[in-house]
Amino acid sequence: MPRIFRPYHCVETVTDLTLDRLRELNLDALLLDVDCTLKRYRDTGVSQEVGEWLGALRQAGIGLCLVSNGRGRRIEQFAASVDLPFVAKACKPFPWGLKKAMREHGFHRERTAMVGDQLLADIVAGNLAGLTTVLVRAVHPEEEQWFTRVKRPPERWLLRVMGLGKSSSSD
Repeated sequence: MPRIFRPYHCVETVTDLTLDRLRELNLDALLLDVDCTLKRYRDTGVSQEVGEWLGALRQAGIGLCLVSNGRGRRIEQFAASVDLPFVAKACKPFPWGLKKAMREHGFHRERTAMVGDQLLADIVAGNLAGLTTVLVRAVHPEEEQWFTRVKRPPERWLLRVMGLGKSSSSD
């Protein structure tokens, strides 16, 4: 299986990426997908747990930037609600949006991870950009747009072929 599809790490939820875990992985910046990674697709904000996690990372000096394929206005409003910079219309799986975020915020490739729920968008983009990649279990994927839902069966198949199983929760 080509390396482009394989996440470096898999976690249940973004909050599993604790400060200690990020230090272990030698990471000081995260590029974060939005929908079904940080929040439910239909929600306009994050859960209290995710909000506290973002606050703790920010306070510890971890660089954070949202990178989403979502349209500008919706992502801009979400970014304002969590007080984070963002790149909208990122065109994942292409790495351009990720590279733009790193360039604009001074993040170093060797110390930055792309965190997202979609193997065929977030993980491929992160791998093409030369980043550490972290796959999280999708938050309420049943709420996703149809064009995302159609990618889930091939993603599950790829995860099984790579030995990462159906749950994508092993490391």
